Amino acid sequence: MKIEVVRIGQRLLRDDRVTTHVALVARGFGAERIYMTEINPEIKETVGKINNVWGGNFEIEFIEKWKTVVKKKKEEGFKIVHLSMYGEAISVAQEKIRDEENLLVVVGAEKVPREIYELADYNVGVGSQPHSEISALAVLLDRIQEGDQFEKEFPNARRKIIPTKNGKNVQVRETRD
Repeated sequence: MKIEVVRIGQRLLRDDRVTTHVALVARGFGAERIYMTEINPEIKETVGKINNVWGGNFEIEFIEKWKTVVKKKKEEGFKIVHLSMYGEAISVAQEKIRDEENLLVVVGAEKVPREIYELADYNVGVGSQPHSEISALAVLLDRIQEGDQFEKEFPNARRKIIPTKNGKNVQVRETRD
């Protein structure tokens, strides 16, 4: 399954950290790329450093218009999954989404344009109470991949966490693969 994410909007100032965490969750939970409508070179630099140390080829692409990306991805055969409190319950939608090959997950900031509800193939509600878009993305990606994303090997990793019951176990490689 190929997964990409598009982040629509950002509340000024306070959302730099939230948007960074949306990108980190997307990366760590199996997405290949995130498109962002707010240009922030610091987020791209942060994720680049993480790729350098922890491996992987996750990409950030700054875009002017989210609608152009969504329509292009639909033409390429991607199914559009919009995360919302108001959508179909994730417990119902996850089975159908799991069968899709290519997904573009739309993560909004504050109020998203009504049009995204109409363009989406799936409007998915992760809970019916106010919550974080970071947690909604993590829950969706975990549910549709059934935990398989945690078995993924990140190419060229200089560090790798080895699960252990107590303490920290980090494998460090001086050279990249």
